[in-house]
Amino acid sequence: MTDDLLELRRENTLSSLAADRLEKLIVAGQLPPGQRINEVVLAREFGISRGPVREGLRHLASRGLVEFVANKGAYVRAIDAQAMLEIYDLRSVLTGHACKLAAERRTPDEAKEFERRVKEMDACVKGRDVAQYYKLNIDFHDLLVAVAGGGRLAAFSDTLSKEAALFRRVSLGNPQEMAASNAEHAAIVAAIRRADGARARELGEAHVLAGKRRFEKSLPPG
Repeated sequence: MTDDLLELRRENTLSSLAADRLEKLIVAGQLPPGQRINEVVLAREFGISRGPVREGLRHLASRGLVEFVANKGAYVRAIDAQAMLEIYDLRSVLTGHACKLAAERRTPDEAKEFERRVKEMDACVKGRDVAQYYKLNIDFHDLLVAVAGGGRLAAFSDTLSKEAALFRRVSLGNPQEMAASNAEHAAIVAAIRRADGARARELGEAHVLAGKRRFEKSLPPG
């Protein structure tokens, strides 16, 4: 019985590790939307059996990152533009709420950290580093949620953020768009530093909706 429990615990640990590595590959775009996931190849790369890989895929399917097609296997889920627009609307509400709570709960050190993040992104704007700006932008929003606190807020925000990453169209593809986005970040941070929760909420919602408009501009006609 003890050996069985140890093996079960080992399999659960391996499946969690597999899910984590697969998620990173998907979010980074190394496994693009619509691509079939080869369990045999991944198991070999991860140095584990196919079982934990399959369980990891099931976990990601429950989070909307992977879908199973009958008689074909697992695929990275593809998000269409209309679904992405809906995700923006939902994220605007959650981001506004996170900004309000962050303004009310932040410590002085956390307020300084927000300002440091904005300066980092400013450097990316000046250096025209789109890839690094995109990463720091995600980190900034993660920090908002972390400072706001609350397990449900974090879970919902994480799910929407991961789904948004499935649509790899870049709506922050030039310095003007990055500059506009980071100016919005700076305004949010100023409200957080003043502990103005109502204004932070308003700016947070407006920021995500501005991102939605930038995304819509990036779509091809029709």
